[in-house]
Amino acid sequence: MPLINFGSILNFAEKLEKGDYDFYVALIQNSECIRDKDIYEKFATDAQKNVKTVQRARRENVTEMILEPIVDFTRVSFIIDYGNAETMNAADSLATVGKLEERAERYYTEAAEKIKALPEVARILKLIAKKRRAHIGMLELR
Repeated sequence: MPLINFGSILNFAEKLEKGDYDFYVALIQNSECIRDKDIYEKFATDAQKNVKTVQRARRENVTEMILEPIVDFTRVSFIIDYGNAETMNAADSLATVGKLEERAERYYTEAAEKIKALPEVARILKLIAKKRRAHIGMLELR
């Protein structure tokens, strides 16, 4: 399904963050993942903050929603199967989290480029991408 405008880009970003949040919360409760609980708690907190940031960007820029359409940007390359966080072992959970963080960083970077006609929103998306890059760095230190 294509991401064809400002609203669809931010709606998908919110969906992505909420899905990641739910996954991290489930990992926090998984006894197999206790060693990495602190990192999953941080990532869950950041996902909640990102939802609020995306919602605020949409509210504050609602008058900008009627712009020329976005082309060649679809959801399909950003869809990842989370798997069952409640039954994952520690290694599989870290591997999945790495994929989620890389996917999110790529999404926000590409979305910022597609929406550069709205510099304030593009800046917000780039900041979220930067957070996700930092998460990837944290995972690499594990």
